[in-house]
Amino acid sequence: MSYRGSEFYDNESNFEKYMLRRQWQENANDTLEKPVISQLLGDISDQHILDLGCGDAGYGAELLDKGCSTYVGIEGSRNMFEAASSSLAAYSNGTVVHTMIEDYTYPPDAYDLVLSRLAIHYLQDIEHVFRCIHQTLKPSGRVIFSVEHPVITSTLQPSGTRTNWVVDHYFNEGYREQQWLGGTVHKYHRTVEAYFRAMQKAGFIVEQLRESKPVRENFTNDETYERRLRIPLFLFLVGRKNA
Repeated sequence: MSYRGSEFYDNESNFEKYMLRRQWQENANDTLEKPVISQLLGDISDQHILDLGCGDAGYGAELLDKGCSTYVGIEGSRNMFEAASSSLAAYSNGTVVHTMIEDYTYPPDAYDLVLSRLAIHYLQDIEHVFRCIHQTLKPSGRVIFSVEHPVITSTLQPSGTRTNWVVDHYFNEGYREQQWLGGTVHKYHRTVEAYFRAMQKAGFIVEQLRESKPVRENFTNDETYERRLRIPLFLFLVGRKNA
């Protein structure tokens, strides 16, 4: 059975497998993606944050602990929404909304920062979403997001430990299917240029572009570190709304 984006996690088996995968000490999210996101965020004290595709909102709880003023997570999966609600239960200034990223009603000039971690590659119409993000940011507000790197999404392969990577059909953008955790998930492949131009078209000044170069201190296993040096798994972009 195939699933659209966050719907994948409403299959109980997929959800359980994913949560177990995230507990692996050297999972790619925590060793490669999260460190770069944290660097890009910098000091988030007193900021109003919107998190698109927040998952279980564990990171949202961390941001609240670090002093952000308010945190709103958007999550389309019912299972993830319930996990996120539990993560934020102790925070009066943290909340989660159960809706798809495309369907959220984005209030104008409401947030200092819009964050999205590994969710935008599930979306078909990113130009619409980027326009919504632009309007919901305050003047000088930032958007920071990560996606699977286009060299990965160009030719998706089944999950598991790879020994080689094929990059093919790179400029044929659009719909892809991936066999992952025993199910089929829908994603959309775009080039690096396409993400960059979509941000500019929405009105953003693109301030940074990063890739997931591994840092040795984030790994306990030499073999895993050396393997992560072979190809970038994630792409990161930072945009700012004009003052």
